[in-house]
Amino acid sequence: MDGSLSRRAFLKAAGTVATASALPGTVLAQPTATPRTAPLPAQPGAAPALFLFFTVPEAEFVTAAVDRLIPADAQWPSASQAGVVNFIDRQLASGYGSGERLYLQGPWQRGMPGQGYQLPLTPAQLYRIGISAADRAITQRFDGQRFADLSAAQKDEALGAIETGELDFEELPAPVFFETLLANTIEGFFSDPVYGGNRDMVGWRMVGFPGAYASFIHEVDQHGVRYTRAPIGMGQTGH
Repeated sequence: MDGSLSRRAFLKAAGTVATASALPGTVLAQPTATPRTAPLPAQPGAAPALFLFFTVPEAEFVTAAVDRLIPADAQWPSASQAGVVNFIDRQLASGYGSGERLYLQGPWQRGMPGQGYQLPLTPAQLYRIGISAADRAITQRFDGQRFADLSAAQKDEALGAIETGELDFEELPAPVFFETLLANTIEGFFSDPVYGGNRDMVGWRMVGFPGAYASFIHEVDQHGVRYTRAPIGMGQTGH
């Protein structure tokens, strides 16, 4: 991760790809287990979040990680404050998490970088195994401290080591886990709020994306006029 790249510049670049009213192949999550309450308020004064997939320790890890990938600044909230953890949790509890659109029959061989995902694991398995492996490796590296308890600088160091593969996971390639977490974090920050992330449409407002309006007929002939219409999501009416 390049600390010299500003958060806003990075997210604006990512948002040109990720701002879509729905994610391809993504469905609304359906519960696969009894929801569990995790003591992780999404915003100050908010009630504890209910998770469909994550255990409390897993939710703590993901919250700490996504908030370093997209930290808060003076104007915009962090990833977890924008609902990204909720988004990822829903997706992992849905068909995406079970790999319903992945070919998982093998044969399994280490692929080239350009071949994409090559593991015999569903996304849900990748997260469950990856979080456990990451916390174990991080605990060994940082004198018994869990990832969620590290300082911001230590978290960045740990995530950088996972990204490059310097921090080795026996169960799966650490960079694949990092790449998946980063991609899902960006998706959660910019997806339609109906999927649980992009709370208050902060991602869309940051990059100036109008959202899911059905018609822009009234704006077509307004040449040279700055577009100032507030974004709207698929779950809202009046568009």
